Amino acid sequence: MAELPPNWNSPTIEAIYESYVKSEEARPRPYLGASAIGTECSRALWYGFRWCSPPSWEGRMLRLFQTGHREEERILEELRRIGVEVHSLDRRTGRQFSFWALGGHFGGHMDAAARGFLEAPKTWAVTEVKTSNKKRFRELQKKGVRSAKPQHWAQMQTYMGLSGMRRAAYIVVCKDSDTLYFEWVYFDQAGWDLIQEKARRIISAPSPLTRISADPYKPPCSWCDHAELCHEGDVPPVHCRTCAHATPILDEEGGRWWCEGHDRMLSVSDQRRGCAEHVFIPDLVPFAEPIDSGDGFVLYQLRKKKTERFVNAGASSFPAKDVPHLTSEQVRELSRTKKLPKSEEAA
Repeated sequence: MAELPPNWNSPTIEAIYESYVKSEEARPRPYLGASAIGTECSRALWYGFRWCSPPSWEGRMLRLFQTGHREEERILEELRRIGVEVHSLDRRTGRQFSFWALGGHFGGHMDAAARGFLEAPKTWAVTEVKTSNKKRFRELQKKGVRSAKPQHWAQMQTYMGLSGMRRAAYIVVCKDSDTLYFEWVYFDQAGWDLIQEKARRIISAPSPLTRISADPYKPPCSWCDHAELCHEGDVPPVHCRTCAHATPILDEEGGRWWCEGHDRMLSVSDQRRGCAEHVFIPDLVPFAEPIDSGDGFVLYQLRKKKTERFVNAGASSFPAKDVPHLTSEQVRELSRTKKLPKSEEAA
C-alpha cells in the first residue's frame, strides 16, 4: 500500500463528523437552559434563546460533547458500584429527570438524583457530572465551582430550586489524567431568586438586553458565539424567534409561543421554519433606525445615510431607492393589501 500523504483527510472521518452536524444535538434548544443561565452576559443569553446566531459547532466538537455524556454514564455506574443509590431516569416518565419554570421556557435535564454519598449518606442530592481539561481542572481545585465554573453552580442551583433537593454532588473528570474532583454544593435561596429573576427578564424581553462589554476583542466577547451579531452588525436568520410577531407565553405550560400575525400557537417546527410574513424585531436590524410601523411592516431610515429609507415587510425587504416617492402612509396601505413593490434583491 502506498504511503498516505501527511495531510490526507479520510472521507469516512469527515462523514462521521458531518453526521454530528446534522444531528438534533446541533440544533439550538427551544428553551433557555439551566446549563447556560450562569453565563454572565444577558444579551448573549437572549440571542441564544431567540436563535439569533446559526449553530457554529463543527462535528469534531459535537463528538467531544458526546464523549462527555458517555463519561457521565461511567461515573454514575461507578457510584452505584460503591453503594450509592443512583436514579438517572424519572420513574414517572421513564426519561431523564427534567425540571421547568416560566411556562416551560426555562429549565433542563438533570444527570441524576442520588443518595448514599459518604459525605451525607441519608441526603438526596442533585448529581451533576462534567469533564474538564487540565487547566480548568486545576482552577476548579483551587477556587471551587462557584468561582471557577459559575455556569455549573447556577445549573445545580436551578435543579435544586425546582426539585426541592437542597444539596448537589458535583463530580468532574479531568480529561488529561482521569483524576476525579468532588464538591458538595448547598442550595442558596438568594442565588436561586436571582437566577429566576434573570431567566424571566431574558425570556420576556422583546428585544436584546444590554451587552456586557463594548470591546469585541476581549473576553467574554472575543469567544462569544454572537460576537458578529452583537458587535459587527450582522443580521440574524429569518425564523419565528427573530420575528416581531412571536411572543413566548409564560402563564401556560409547555414552552408555548404565540404568533400575533397568524393569531395562533407555534410549534417548535413552525418556529424553525418561519413564514413569508416574517418581520424582524427592529433592534435586530442594526444598520437602520425604525421610523414607522404598521400591520406587517417596519419602515426604517439608514443610520449612516439619514435620507435613505429601508422597508422590512414580510418576505419583502427593499431599500427606499426603489420607492422614493412613497410616504409612510402609502407604505402602510400597500402592506395591508400585500402589494408592496419588490426590489431585484427581494424578488
